Amino acid sequence: MSVISALNINDSFTKSLPADPLSDNTRRQVKNACYSYVQPKKTAAPKLISVAKEVAQLIGISEEEWGSKAFLDIVTGNELLTGSQPYAMCYGGHQFGHWAGQLGDGRAINLAEVLHNGQRWAMQLKGAGPTPYSRSADGLAVLRSSIREYLCSEAMFHLGVPTTRALSLSLSGDEVLRDMMYNGNSAYEKGAIVCRVAPSFIRFGNFEILASRKDETTLQALLDYTIQTFYPELGAPAPSTYIAFFKEIVRRTMDMVLHWQRVGFVHGVMNTDNFSILGLTIDYGPYGWLEGYDPDWTPNTTDRQNRRYRFGNQVNVAYWNLIQLANALMPIIQDAPALEAILQESQKGFGPAYFQMMRQKLGLERTLPEDVELITSLFERLHLCETDMTIFFRNLNKVKKDATSDILDPIELAFYDLEAAKEHHWNAWKEWMDTYLRRLQLEALSDADRAAFMNQHNPKYVLRNYMAQLAIDAADKGDYQLIEELLELGRTPYAENPAMEHWFAKRPEWARHKVGCSMLSCSS
Repeated sequence: MSVISALNINDSFTKSLPADPLSDNTRRQVKNACYSYVQPKKTAAPKLISVAKEVAQLIGISEEEWGSKAFLDIVTGNELLTGSQPYAMCYGGHQFGHWAGQLGDGRAINLAEVLHNGQRWAMQLKGAGPTPYSRSADGLAVLRSSIREYLCSEAMFHLGVPTTRALSLSLSGDEVLRDMMYNGNSAYEKGAIVCRVAPSFIRFGNFEILASRKDETTLQALLDYTIQTFYPELGAPAPSTYIAFFKEIVRRTMDMVLHWQRVGFVHGVMNTDNFSILGLTIDYGPYGWLEGYDPDWTPNTTDRQNRRYRFGNQVNVAYWNLIQLANALMPIIQDAPALEAILQESQKGFGPAYFQMMRQKLGLERTLPEDVELITSLFERLHLCETDMTIFFRNLNKVKKDATSDILDPIELAFYDLEAAKEHHWNAWKEWMDTYLRRLQLEALSDADRAAFMNQHNPKYVLRNYMAQLAIDAADKGDYQLIEELLELGRTPYAENPAMEHWFAKRPEWARHKVGCSMLSCSS
């Protein structure tokens, strides 16, 4: 028996919650149910491009199985895991601040839940065909977006950001028609499938759709299932447990967003249907990392006008989404003051947590009142001229606390236009650096120890959009070497890696306005 067929299947979601009574795969409103059974679309000529070995090991797949036809058939939807019944989840969501009604897994199909080494892992195919929730879409995905999702899922994990994972990336062998920039220029692209892995793919929207339909019976069942399966430490479902559950979701969600801010990540589509009930980063669409520090930047073309999901607004949007979740849970919890108190407490605590995170990035172990001004004034300067956030914080570790001259040399690489920075803003930067050096004098860490400490919080390598685009361009020509290189780079983002030093660089000028390197659409 192969490892694939020997996986320990344990489908708790479908065994615990009501199914759509209809079995036909037609687009429709699905009520009084949490999911619909659906079969993946058979692919024409699938080809495995890459496997994330750590994720395979998480669910009990050995290295010998990665290259097998059985593995390829499973992760492209051509065969099913023994004893499994694939399904698509029903959920709704607020998109760009407006209630969108039923959404659901329109291009994702859950294969099964696997138990391995005491951990539960849901396997899900993205791009494996239509479901009842696909609306007018085909349920497929293209190679470019699949590469971005595959690489980013793993890069984020190794950065220490709570996230879903990615097991594999495959070509489907089919051609998929897409209008990449929504400008009327549709073209056929290579189809692809990512096999995603997470303890669960339940979202805020799973609860929202049930509350919006006043289906309190199913809402209660989903709430109890989620607590019993993923939050058992909170105790059996009860009024006090529901309050504790919401408090833990708030904590996890804000911790996730704090990590986004720490590494300069912008999600791009922070709709409530893209927020995990486990506090995981989910759905890698038009995301991006800050190149030049800009709190108003969003990578999403759809968000270009209002910039709701810009980097500097991610914390506020997360709280807004949590309010929508609280509203959805209210029919069961029925304690608005308790939920409001949790949100207020979290908002009050986020500021101190944020400044503590920034102290770590700056190599400060002590907590002093003047640190708030030091950090605030730093971001004012980062915004004066185009300054690469990743390079700035990584190279700041080279500053010596007793430096008296050339104090700005360590950060020069971070400026996109160094001459302009020197001409217009150097005095402001010298003023800040003088203040920073005086602050370092109050720390006990040696320069070497401080550098090591800072390197734990400031990544050297992040998956910049231009890097992903280079991998996409090569893959379109059948060359997948760069995918493997970036996957490997992402496994050690905090390490000095001389062989990868060429990736420690600002965005090249050719990528400033190139499609896929600056703004991206939701097209997949």
